Amino acid sequence: MDLILFSPLILWGRGILHDSDVPQREELIPSAAKQKVLAVFHHPDDEVTVAGTVMGLKAAGHEVTLVCLTRGEKGNSANIPTEQELANLRTEEMKLSAQTMGVDLLIQLDYGDGGMDELGLDSLKAVVLALIQTQKPDILLSYDSKIGLYGHSDHLLTGKAVEEVFLAYQGKNGFVPKHLFQVTLSKKQIEIGFQLSAGFQKNYPKDPKKGLPTPDFSVGTQAYFNRTLKVMQSHQTQKKVLQDLMPYHDRVPEWIYSKIFDREYFREVL
Repeated sequence: MDLILFSPLILWGRGILHDSDVPQREELIPSAAKQKVLAVFHHPDDEVTVAGTVMGLKAAGHEVTLVCLTRGEKGNSANIPTEQELANLRTEEMKLSAQTMGVDLLIQLDYGDGGMDELGLDSLKAVVLALIQTQKPDILLSYDSKIGLYGHSDHLLTGKAVEEVFLAYQGKNGFVPKHLFQVTLSKKQIEIGFQLSAGFQKNYPKDPKKGLPTPDFSVGTQAYFNRTLKVMQSHQTQKKVLQDLMPYHDRVPEWIYSKIFDREYFREVL
């Protein structure tokens, strides 16, 4: 009975959030063979954007290594007294998130948050290449190389580094990755972002041509929605920030919300 009553609301929610012309997949990798996935992100909490997809990969039997480049000491929306204390808290939050998703390995690095420009693209590419050479993944997963999801400069540099390494070494002897997927958003999600997200309003390009890459497909994540919420809740110091990612999730019944926020979008770099 509840489903019948709320079906119009669910259809309306899907209609304002998702682009019907984007192909849908059940999994990121439609392969029965076990694959190794290396996901590279900048901050603790960035992985929330792909949490459902990562859990789907694990459920399908694939191996996932998650890399977090920094400890997030500059993201002080919770008014923690010192950067060191915040870094410690966010490191523990990252561990809890990784455990909730069930990743095989978390690699927590300690580059300066907000300092990617100082590190420089070439140095970051060397870091990424070393990670790939050590982990030997079949699949790479990271941010886009155009704006870094919503205009964050560190996200952007991370996405650029992963993409440029992939394109420079793809097909060369000893370079294992065959695919690179970048998290992106649907056009309708971007429109909603402008309406509800302070981060979008401040940082996202007003010119659509300079915005996120168009998604090639979406991955269904409804089955993992409850755990995705737990991943978000792992990052208690970022509660205010993450509210923008899933607005009103604490006001709408979970079983309804999960049927609306039921997919994640990706572009494949070729």
